[in-house]
Parts: sequence; structure tokens; C-alpha cells
Amino acid sequence: MEASVILPILKKKLAFLSGGKDRRSGLILTIPLCLEQTNMDELSVTLDYLLSIPSEKCKARGFTVIVDGRKSQWNVVKTVVLMLQNVVPAEVSLVCVVKPDEFWDKKVTHFCFWKEKDRLGFEVILVSANKLTRYIEPCQLTEDFGGSLTYDHMDWLNKRLVFEKFTKESTSLLDELTLINNGSDKGNQQEKERSVDLNFLPSVDPETVLQTGHELLSELQQRRFNGSDGGVSWSPMDDELLAQPQVMKLLDSLREQYTRYQEVCRQRSKRTQLEEIQQKVMQVVNWLEGPGSEQLRAQWGIGDSIRASQALQQKHEEIESQHSEWFAVYVELNQQIAALLNAGDEEDLVELKSLQQQLSDVCYRQASQLEFRQNLLQAALEFHGVAQDLSQQLDGLLGMLCVDVAPADGASIQQTLKLLEEKLKSVDVGLQGLREKGQGLLDQISNQASWAYGKDVTIENKENVDHIQGVMEDMQLRKQRCEDMVDVRRLKMLQMVQLFKCEEDAAQAVEWLTELLDALLKTHTRLGDDAPETKVLLEKHRKFVDVAQSTYDYGRQLLQATVVLCQSLRCTSRSSGDTLPRLNRVWKQFTIASEERVHRFCKTVQKSLKLLMMRSNLMRLKQLGSHFWRG
Repeated sequence: MEASVILPILKKKLAFLSGGKDRRSGLILTIPLCLEQTNMDELSVTLDYLLSIPSEKCKARGFTVIVDGRKSQWNVVKTVVLMLQNVVPAEVSLVCVVKPDEFWDKKVTHFCFWKEKDRLGFEVILVSANKLTRYIEPCQLTEDFGGSLTYDHMDWLNKRLVFEKFTKESTSLLDELTLINNGSDKGNQQEKERSVDLNFLPSVDPETVLQTGHELLSELQQRRFNGSDGGVSWSPMDDELLAQPQVMKLLDSLREQYTRYQEVCRQRSKRTQLEEIQQKVMQVVNWLEGPGSEQLRAQWGIGDSIRASQALQQKHEEIESQHSEWFAVYVELNQQIAALLNAGDEEDLVELKSLQQQLSDVCYRQASQLEFRQNLLQAALEFHGVAQDLSQQLDGLLGMLCVDVAPADGASIQQTLKLLEEKLKSVDVGLQGLREKGQGLLDQISNQASWAYGKDVTIENKENVDHIQGVMEDMQLRKQRCEDMVDVRRLKMLQMVQLFKCEEDAAQAVEWLTELLDALLKTHTRLGDDAPETKVLLEKHRKFVDVAQSTYDYGRQLLQATVVLCQSLRCTSRSSGDTLPRLNRVWKQFTIASEERVHRFCKTVQKSLKLLMMRSNLMRLKQLGSHFWRG
């Protein structure tokens, strides 16, 4: 029977164990009767509960029952005493009926309890309150009977409720913990294979029960529940009532089972954590080897242009973003596994290391594939960038070659030719860069590892290889065509340079011939004073004419060359309509002037010869006259 069940009855204080003892060390049971009619059933329940508290050893020493009838009727007292025969006949040693001072004197004669001793089984005495100390020491009596023993019924009842609650909870908790611990020891392997559920947890908090027990034990060990500072300490649940040893025994058992339970929980928590980690590891591994790998397997192309490669890079960044979320889980799991490895048991080290190795291998492989794919797309983007730049350079060169050249002079032709050579050189450099980028990209494709983690998966890269090789071959053909056109344009420009050079030299020949003409007309005026001098001047004049003739012939040759070049270039030359007439006109003037000077030289020579003959004839006449006169 529990106090909480009959709490309303116990609160009425129909009977109580004050903790006092008689001279035989028997416990004192007090039944305080009141003016109101006492409910015998409730009293019987109260007595049954109170008599269930002491140990068998205490019961063997018997009880002294104090029936306080000072405020009750005689028939009630008599009923209570007779009821004791049925409730606790073997345990009652003495019944002290505290009588009123005057009221029962006449009625006692009608019923003598001492005559009924054999029938009742215990001795009954009528005694006034002031004479009760003849049978019980004052220190064992409560203040109601003139004693010094302090007793607070509500405090006792509250503490009794605490004790019974602790006893009930601790006993139930012990059973649960024992069942849990024993079940864990027997089915350790099965525990590993199933997760924690609510049935695994005790119905009450062990920490709370232990704290309640320690507080209760502390009060029991002080041997007081509620006592005044100057009064006598009192404990209704002392060693004889089995309260303290029972609490100590329960606490010891609880601590033992709770320690085992904590170890079970620790092992279960560790196992649960390990299972959660294993589950998360498998989630990461399954996603990376499943959807993650499928995403990478589906991305084989490198694009056929910069825009296509950039679109593939953007798609790859989305794939990387999805992988990053799982890599973050990997980092967290790796930290958890490392923490468990540092504090783990020997039996878990192998499994933890295996999980860590499996997780690391899969993540590193997937990260390597992502990095390889990113590098491949970056190389493809650079390749297409170089190809586009080269294509633009070829388009620019081709556009320059397709425009007809009509320069004003040779210098502009030289400048245009230099620009053409620079563009061709830039195309050569671009094509070399394209070959290097293309070869690097082909090497990456040829060295591409399997995406399937060791599985035999055929990687179709023929389309990518054909595209790269096709772009390089196309650029090579375009460059070759441009080179051929550059050669033709170079030849044409060189011919134009030669044409302009011939025109310039022909004009220079005209200038030279004009200068010779001016010199002939202005400075070549002397004819000589005599025949020898005239002969010398004539010889010089012939040489001067030879120079002019060479100049004229040189100009004619240059003009003939311009005609040929114009025919080759299919263009008209300004020399045929300007320089040639000038050259012919100057040469004609020079020829006329030269012939006139030669004619003058001839006349001068003839004149000189005649004069010389006249002088010769005169000399002969002088000689003949001299001979004549001598003779």
C-alpha cells in the first residue's frame, strides 16, 4: 500500500508513529481520537499502512499503543481497543488508554480491560495523561502527552511521500535499467543492427531520481525531517524503519546500473553516430558514383566555338556547384571520423578507417575528374579563342589582298608591302600558337582517364579529335591560300615599285639630257684658235655626245621597260604620254645643236687648213724669192 493512494485518509491523522519508543524499545503507535465520530474503516486502513512500515525485527519487539480518548466517547475507545485485536493482535504489547480526568470514573466499572487480557492478547491500562510517564519516558512522548518529542504529521507525510515516490521510481528504474543493460549484453550484435528507439530509454530521468535519493538520504542521515533548532531531533524513518539502509541500497544499485546504462548509451551513441556517418558516407559515395558521375559522363563535348565552350563551362560550373554541396558534407564527415578515430575503441578503428578511406578515394577521384574536365574546357576555350583570332587575321589579310592596289608612288607601295609581310608573319605566329594549343588539347583528350572508376567504359572522343584536327587543317589551308595570294601580290607590288623606279629614272634621264643640252648651248661655244685645238675640242665634243647618247638610250630602255611592266600589270603608264615625248624632244634638240656645233667645227678646221696652206705657200714664195735674189 502506498501513501499516495490513501493520502486523504492519512492527512486526517487518525493514527501515527511518532518515532518514540517504550522502555522495551518497542515503537509507540498513537491513536488520537477526537470529538467527531471516528471512521473505523479509515482507521483500519491507516493502521494497516503504519504497521507495514517497520521491519519484522521492530515488530517482534511489539508496539505500545496510546489511545488518546480524552476528546472521545467511551464506546468509541472501547471499539478502537477491540479493533486492535483484529488488526494487530500479535504486535501489540501494551495499550495505554488516556482517559479524561472525571468523565469515565463510573463507566469503567462496567468493563475491565485487564480481565479481557487473555482474550485480547495484550494488556490494556487506563491512565491519565500526567501519569503516562510511568510507562513511557517523557523524551519518547510527544508534546500532547507532556513529552519533549517533536512530531509534525504533515512534514512526516510529505517526506513519506517523497520516500515512497523515490522507492517506487528507483525500483522501476532499476528494473528498466537492468532489463536494458542485460538486453544490451545479450544482444550486442542485434543492437548494432537496429537504431535507437523510444523503448530503449527509461521512463524517468535517472539523474533526477538519483538527486532525489541523495537529498532524501542526506535528510535521513541527519535523523530529522523537520525539527526546531533547540528541540530534539526526530526521524520517523531511521535505521529501525529501514528507510536509510533501503535508500542507500537503492542508490548503490541505481548508481551501478546507471553507470552500466551510461556505458550502454555511450556505446549505443557511438554506434548510432557510426551508423549515421556510415549512412551519410554511403549517401555521398552513391551520389558521386551515381548521379554525379552520370552528369560528367554526359558532358563529353568541347564545343565548336568560343560561345559553345563558354556554354559548356557554365554547365560544368553548375555541376561543380552541386558537387560542392556534397564535398562540404565530405569535409564535415571527415572531421567527425577523425574525431572518432582520436577517441575511438580498437574495435571501431578498422571500420572508421575503411569508411574514411572509401570516402576520400571517391571524393578525390570525383574532384580529379571535375578538375580534369574544367582544364579540358579551359584548353578548348583557349584553342577556339586562338582559332577565332587567327580566322580574323586571315580574314583581314584576305580582305587586304582582295583590294586592288593603286598607290601613288613607290614609297606607299613599300609601306603596303611591309604591312602585308607583317600580317603574314602575324598569321604564321597565330597558326603556330593554334597548333600548340591544338596539340595540347589532343594530348589531354588522349590522356583522359575513365570516368567510371575502373569500369570498362568506351570514351568516344573521335568527334572532338576530328573537330580539332579539322580546325587546324582548315586554318592551314586558308593560310596557304593567303600565302599564295601574298606571293602574287608581292610580285605585283615589286613590279609596280620597278615601274615607278623606271619612270623616275626615265624622268631623271630627261633631266640629265636637258642639262647636257643646256651645257651644250651655253658653255660649249669655243671652236679653237687653231686646228689642233679644234681637234681636241671636237674630240671632247664627241665624248660629250656619247654621254648624251648613253643617257638617251638609258631613258629609252627605261621607258620600254615601263611599257612592258604596264602590260604585265595591265595598267597605263604616265611615261608613254609625257616622259617619252620630252625625251625625244630634248634629244632632238640636243642632236640639232650637236650637229650644228660639229658643222662649225668642220668650218673652223677648213678655215684653219686654208690659212695654213696660205702660210705654207707664202713661205715657199719667200724661199724662192730668196734663192732668186741670191742667184
